[in-house]
Amino acid sequence: MSEATPPWQWPERTWRGHVERVRAGRPLTPTRWPGGARVAVALSFDVDHETIPLRDGETSPGRLAQGEYGARVAMPRILRLLAEHDVPASFFVPAVSALLHPASVEECVAAGHEIAAHGWIHERNTLLSAADELDLTGRSLDTLERLSGTRPVGIRTPSWDFSESTLDIIRTLGFRYDSSLMADDEPYELLADGTPTGVVELPVEWIRDDMPYLGMERHSALRPYTPPRALLEIWRDEFDAAHAEGGLFQLTLHPHVIGHRSRLVVLRELLAHMRAHTDVWFATHAAVADAALAVTAPPKEATP
Repeated sequence: MSEATPPWQWPERTWRGHVERVRAGRPLTPTRWPGGARVAVALSFDVDHETIPLRDGETSPGRLAQGEYGARVAMPRILRLLAEHDVPASFFVPAVSALLHPASVEECVAAGHEIAAHGWIHERNTLLSAADELDLTGRSLDTLERLSGTRPVGIRTPSWDFSESTLDIIRTLGFRYDSSLMADDEPYELLADGTPTGVVELPVEWIRDDMPYLGMERHSALRPYTPPRALLEIWRDEFDAAHAEGGLFQLTLHPHVIGHRSRLVVLRELLAHMRAHTDVWFATHAAVADAALAVTAPPKEATP
């Protein structure tokens, strides 16, 4: 069938094949989280720093300085705040960010946080050949292992998306979990063409991400229209609902976005709200994935 065939003329095997390529399988939410907790909280930081402009070939000092702020100012603030509340977090780090700021990686590790993969230079993996995507992901793993002392077990694709090859690469490189997709609020097992993979998905969502609300691009329509304190209400409601359901509250933040003075107060107040509960398990994404893998519920049949 020609690549030019419009979707409304696809036979069922074509559109069904695209849908089933990567799909949500059995739910993996424990009846109770470790320690008898009712809800799990998994905070994450996408440590992009200068890689966003570099990926796009933008080398102006102004754009690079915006990313440098994340490493120079925001990361120390974030690490201090997490220490104050005794909360572990997962830092998804492009390898180039780690190479530019190795001391930051060391500080995260020393504080007990997780270092996870986030591409080489925040590349758009959906535009890569399978060979290039495998090479860049493998090199990023080697780099993060060398700088952190531990080989990452989790990945968040730089584009929050999968190419035709991404799931195969995740399995080939031995990742235990991914955190890039959005098929549920709770952990689930990834299916490849209907077959269980054993890979845990810890789903993300733009609602639980600071960038759509607070991001700023001078030459695009992206503007910070949402007052920072409005995010506290949104994210508190997300946490409260997860707590009521006995599920997972997962949050994605970016140091160069959330780390400013008027914005970090939102995270500080959110942590205080969550800490006021006595039945919360604060954990890295790796620990949540391990708890999910321990779920022994029978596999959920794929939709025929």
